[in-house]
Amino acid sequence: MWRFVVGLLVAGALTDAQFRCPEPKGYYPDPEQCDLYYACVDGQPEERLCKDGLVFRDDNPKKELCDVPANVQCGDRTALQEPHPSKDCPRANGYFKHEDPLFCDKFVNCIDGIPQVMPCPPGLVYEEKMSSCVWAVDATRLCQDAKRETLDDGFICPAGDVIGPQGRILPHPTYPHPDDCAKFYICRNGMVPQKGQCEEGLVYNEDIFRCTEPESVQGW
Repeated sequence: MWRFVVGLLVAGALTDAQFRCPEPKGYYPDPEQCDLYYACVDGQPEERLCKDGLVFRDDNPKKELCDVPANVQCGDRTALQEPHPSKDCPRANGYFKHEDPLFCDKFVNCIDGIPQVMPCPPGLVYEEKMSSCVWAVDATRLCQDAKRETLDDGFICPAGDVIGPQGRILPHPTYPHPDDCAKFYICRNGMVPQKGQCEEGLVYNEDIFRCTEPESVQGW
């Protein structure tokens, strides 16, 4: 038993001895493994390891910080520790795509092996390479439209961009009500429908996407 313990101590000492601190004090990356780094005190290195799923940020040697891989440029330091997966978590920590490909607008946040399903903001989908939510046109995978909400009168926000009067895509497009000229619909981020109501005496003008005097609406 003692021989085994001594062997581990010697192996650890040899690993630390192979790394030379660039400065007497600071935190420095391992040249081969991205989640391995060294804390240097008086020029002596101490080997440290990020939590599974995180990697060491080496942009500031004064700070000891591990982050998700999407935020770190590992370069040639491609080696990583063995993963410690659990249900819905490929690694113990980090952001991962939902196992159901139909849920492009959701992702899994794993903390110490415990998963939590998180939604993207309306109109966005999860992009695994960036570990963040992006517009569907910026995603690298083809996703079906996220499930769209339906109002009690049956209105669903139409798919596709809406170009405004100045030739720009409207982030929150509006649509006329089919029966009441003083009412309209708002689609937040093009996805989430809400009911709108013009002020008294005004009607919705679908040519300019806002409420105006009735006489300014064509065909009134």
